[in-house]
Amino acid sequence: MTAVRITQTRSTIGQTRRHEGTLRALGLGRIGKSAVHERSATLEGQLRHVAHLVSVTQVEGKDA
Repeated sequence: MTAVRITQTRSTIGQTRRHEGTLRALGLGRIGKSAVHERSATLEGQLRHVAHLVSVTQVEGKDA
């Protein structure tokens, strides 16, 4: 499967608690923090929810 690196690029100040919770579920919480996840339907929904707060790049494997 394809893995993606998700990096938080914007603050959660002024965002809803749902946005904050989604970022926590992704393993983020502060600007500049990154997490690598396998691409799935659930992940796609989470990324759509917080797309304005994160940047997504494709990586070769989960250990990258």
